[in-house]
Amino acid sequence: MNFVQILILAVIQGIAELLPVSSSAHVITAEKLMGLDPSSPEMTLLLVMLHTGTMFAVIVYFWSAWKKTYFASVATFKQAAVQLAIATAVTGMVGFGLTQVIKHGFAADASTFEIEQLFSNTKLMAAALASAGILIIASSRIRRQEGPLTTRSAALVGAVQGLCLPFRGFSRSGATISTGLVCGIARSRVEEFSFALAVVLTPAVIVKEAIRLYHAKAAMSQVQAHEMMGLFMPSMLGMVLSFLAGLLALRWLSRWLEGDRWHFFGAYCLVAAVFVLSLDV
Repeated sequence: MNFVQILILAVIQGIAELLPVSSSAHVITAEKLMGLDPSSPEMTLLLVMLHTGTMFAVIVYFWSAWKKTYFASVATFKQAAVQLAIATAVTGMVGFGLTQVIKHGFAADASTFEIEQLFSNTKLMAAALASAGILIIASSRIRRQEGPLTTRSAALVGAVQGLCLPFRGFSRSGATISTGLVCGIARSRVEEFSFALAVVLTPAVIVKEAIRLYHAKAAMSQVQAHEMMGLFMPSMLGMVLSFLAGLLALRWLSRWLEGDRWHFFGAYCLVAAVFVLSLDV
């Protein structure tokens, strides 16, 4: 993996991670087109760094809004903390349960099965992209009276987020924001909540990827490990670039969400699904 490839993947990750178009589908497709192995330790290292960059972009972009929404008083903070905790817990239960169903149904409970083995399945990725596109378009057409975020709606958003975890192409932000819109939550409010959930979830994803990287590095020869760690500084630059691209992506998302152009993201997902399905990669 060379420097140019890292920069390309950083821009793709930074933009697509925070737009409702599935960063994983775009990154995996780009990796394959460039002849890279999405499951390699080098890619695991890069993804850890890029996820870190986009997480900081979310924190910087939403911090002023979160201070007003979540830190205005002790009562509002407690309410927000409870809703985030419930949504995250439901995400974990649904995501874990779904992973076990997939393991039992498609891998015959193989002890070596990891959900990442499904990530290169283009047919599954295309189906997930199409599902996300349909959900986004449907949510933009449903007109409901806007109301506050309730514990029940927070749990529902968390459940849908859990459904996204095993499937690359099923956009987390697209699915959670769309679910909130269907529940009648104000657009700005559901956007803030969706990305607050992302900040809660991302460290767990980073730790999981870091553990996979550690085990992969332990199985390498000293030469291979040294070569992989030589990518650390380029990956750091990739993290910075994904941070900057993420800030631009969040501005784009907010404008389209508030400007009643949310359905355009859904249309893009449908087109992307056709493109991914047409690739023999």
